[in-house]
Amino acid sequence: MDNQFYKSGLNFECQRCSFCCGHSPGFVYLSSRDLTELCKFFSLSIKDFVDKYCRWADYYYGEQVLALLEKKNYDCILWQNGCSAYTARPIQCSTYPFWSWMIKDKHMWDECAKECPGMNKGKTWSFEQIEQNRKMYENNKPLTREQVLKLIEEE
Repeated sequence: MDNQFYKSGLNFECQRCSFCCGHSPGFVYLSSRDLTELCKFFSLSIKDFVDKYCRWADYYYGEQVLALLEKKNYDCILWQNGCSAYTARPIQCSTYPFWSWMIKDKHMWDECAKECPGMNKGKTWSFEQIEQNRKMYENNKPLTREQVLKLIEEE
């Protein structure tokens, strides 16, 4: 990864266009932290939250992991003219666009910026802030089916 290109920081400010929240198929994978925060936010048990808002998605090596549902138009189930759970949104969402593969190099950043009107605009994020977001994104591991079933059983 060539993190030299953002040594002086990068500009990003969400324009609320919702491009990253829908419009095309994708997955918002949920980690243990994500599930806990969303259950608290909606005042639901793990089982009830999973039944209402989640699906199982294929992950690397064919493993099934927990992800948020999508609406028929591919918008995230939590998108309602803005994120309905913004303060409890998953790490995958809160670290966007500072995902490892998006900040791999300047070329990739610029390619992604063609689809996101908030990239290269607004607030300057420092190298340290970008790196913190990148690390959070990389360390955010989705829950497997077995892990979720165990959590439900322990509730």
